[in-house]
Amino acid sequence: MRCDFLSATARKFLRGPRGIGFLYIADRALHRGDAPLYIDMRGASWVDADEFQLAPDARRFENWEFAHALVLGLGAAASYAIDAGIERCGARAIMLANKLRDKVSQFCRVLDRGEKRGAIVTADFGRNAGDIVAALHKHHINTSATFRQWAILDMEEKHAESALRISPHYYNTEEEIDEVIEALRLGL
Repeated sequence: MRCDFLSATARKFLRGPRGIGFLYIADRALHRGDAPLYIDMRGASWVDADEFQLAPDARRFENWEFAHALVLGLGAAASYAIDAGIERCGARAIMLANKLRDKVSQFCRVLDRGEKRGAIVTADFGRNAGDIVAALHKHHINTSATFRQWAILDMEEKHAESALRISPHYYNTEEEIDEVIEALRLGL
């Protein structure tokens, strides 16, 4: 990917615990001396009253506080994803999202863009997405909302105040996708 930094959360499609994720740092970023805004005892050594020395490796981006239970949970989620088949699971989640996207686009404005769309469907139904999330939750359908104040540039460009986010996973059935579509069509 030729990036200097890549971060990813453990939750969402990896299905790991909240509060932990991955951070990849390219060697060239370390050699340049890139460092986090705030450094603590793990990221640098205090060598003089007004001087510190960065850790020579990616540890400079780690925090002293280290949640070992989250690390174990992340490891278990990664192992599960590998065993389930990352490619297969990813392809299925995207297939389900595409089906959902195609159907909901008939009665709302889908905000997703790009040649290759991911497995999260984002749509504007012309009303407060938080209200839609609450209504769907009563029917045991889990979704989330995003609001203009969380993504001002993107939402302004798309002329949206809020949007519903639906994230089908590989374990969802096509019948469940149809249930979501029907619930949304009924205006829940």
